[in-house]
Amino acid sequence: MSGRRAAFQGERGAFTEEALISYFGDSVEVVPLRTLEEVFSAVESGAADYGVVPAENSLAGSVGETYDLLLSHDLRVHGEVVLRVEHHLLSVEGASLDRIREVWSHPQAIDQCRRFLASLGAEVAPMSNTALAAKRLAERRDPSIGVIASRRAAAIYGLSVLASNLEDDESNYTRFFVLSRESRPPTGDDKTSIIFSTRHEPGSLYRCLEPFASRGINLTKIESRPIRSRPWEYNFYLDMEGHGLDPAISAALEELSRRATFVKILGSYPRWR
Repeated sequence: MSGRRAAFQGERGAFTEEALISYFGDSVEVVPLRTLEEVFSAVESGAADYGVVPAENSLAGSVGETYDLLLSHDLRVHGEVVLRVEHHLLSVEGASLDRIREVWSHPQAIDQCRRFLASLGAEVAPMSNTALAAKRLAERRDPSIGVIASRRAAAIYGLSVLASNLEDDESNYTRFFVLSRESRPPTGDDKTSIIFSTRHEPGSLYRCLEPFASRGINLTKIESRPIRSRPWEYNFYLDMEGHGLDPAISAALEELSRRATFVKILGSYPRWR
């Protein structure tokens, strides 16, 4: 991946950057951006070769903004990364756990560490990004403030780890999509993601799913998202095992296109191991 650029939303040390490094290794050039919209636009324009964006968390569910952007941008899902999320309490050198009076972090990280925070008894202040919280603390150098962030953020911003594995549930994983302008050939162990919408009438969703069931295609996810400007109507996001060029999936997608009112193939990509 030498010479390639991969964009992500947030500051250096964010969990998305950790997923990016896990996927590409250290040879890729990392491009931090402010928003998910900027990540999609950077890949679409060619300013970045790839983008890495959060898709869903095993505890908190899907990232709605990512799925909405997949609908509105002409990109392909090039790969996926599944990251075990480990939260740590960080502070400046010389700080101690009993001196922490305030904790900064992203609202989702705060929610995932409720038991620890209750035992700590500190005030909690939400921030837009776990790594941004670490960066701000590194600038402020206040030993009464802690941040919940990754161990990678501690190394980047010169902070100390005061407590580890703070999450209430050990089954805390986040799935990320790797975005590209290019499609992937089959590998033999792939997944395919699509979006479709149905007619607003009885049995329409059943008719759209039947082509997959009749061909023995395993669906690994189905989720609805509201269609903007059409109240109480929905797009359906679907993941399945296999590649879009596999004969059974290709035939099912062709049949779906005749039964649905809209179909968009987001991409076929190797399953994360």
